[in-house]
Amino acid sequence: MNIAVVGLGAFGQKHLDALALIDDATIHSVGHSRLGIAEEVAAKYGATSATPAFDDFAALLAQPDLDAVILATPTHLHHDQTIQALRAGKHVMVEIPMADNLAGVQEIVNVQKETGLIAMAGHTRRFNPSHQYVHHKIVAGEFNIQQMDVQTYFFRRTNMNALGQPRSWADHLLWHHAAHTVDLFQYQTGEKIVQANAVQGPKHPELGIAMDMSIQLRTESGKICTLSLSFNNDGPLGTFFRYIGDTGTYIARYDDLFTGKEEPIDVSKVDVSMNGIELQDREFVSAIREKREPNSSVAQVLPCYIVLDALQQQLDY
Repeated sequence: MNIAVVGLGAFGQKHLDALALIDDATIHSVGHSRLGIAEEVAAKYGATSATPAFDDFAALLAQPDLDAVILATPTHLHHDQTIQALRAGKHVMVEIPMADNLAGVQEIVNVQKETGLIAMAGHTRRFNPSHQYVHHKIVAGEFNIQQMDVQTYFFRRTNMNALGQPRSWADHLLWHHAAHTVDLFQYQTGEKIVQANAVQGPKHPELGIAMDMSIQLRTESGKICTLSLSFNNDGPLGTFFRYIGDTGTYIARYDDLFTGKEEPIDVSKVDVSMNGIELQDREFVSAIREKREPNSSVAQVLPCYIVLDALQQQLDY
């Protein structure tokens, strides 16, 4: 299966590393706003297309032997590029957020239904072995969530990406980082969020985004989630999940899992890899091959963006 990766920053390269491990996938071509970078990355990963590097998205999509694209481009490009790729007959995985407003997300869902192609959003938490382990416990009836307590902390007072390189766009605590947790909370509980509250701290004078945020969520049966987010945290970085349930407590740190007493849990046999990005990409490839709806399809994650939109309206008000 011929796949192109568009956007070659920190996450674009993570997807390229993942695709290199998947037998059914071929790194066909890459795209970037600067052709020199695209050519360098295409050579590094052995892109197989006769024209392996592009700085023109339409030209990349015009390749007749291209099956699918993974979009790891700046947030403000996600909506238009996803629609453009679907209209060009290509399956799409788009990193989150799919769009930075609900109307844009809804349009993507509508175009996916119209075209019948695979369209999947990069809600990686569904695929991390740590969260998969908890999900299996829930499905088996062995664990029932009462509360999730989540911390998403970074130290980013300048506009840098995960590789420490300057960004051409501003990240967002609500539409990007909170999206992971809002979607995961609904996925793990299997319930709709019926109450959502948010407050935010001052906006950065140059970036124009809130640097601190607090969110509360409640499902229809009373399960709750408390989420704290910060770009000001000068300490342990990343996202840390505490699942408090009726039969125990679990602490998830990306692909690692611990009991509430910090005892490690072996999740190495949960799936074929310990890398959540790789597992996400494997699901994308498998869904295309099997012609089925993938886990984290754009339709499945639409409820997350409905909640984000409601929270944004609160913050704006």
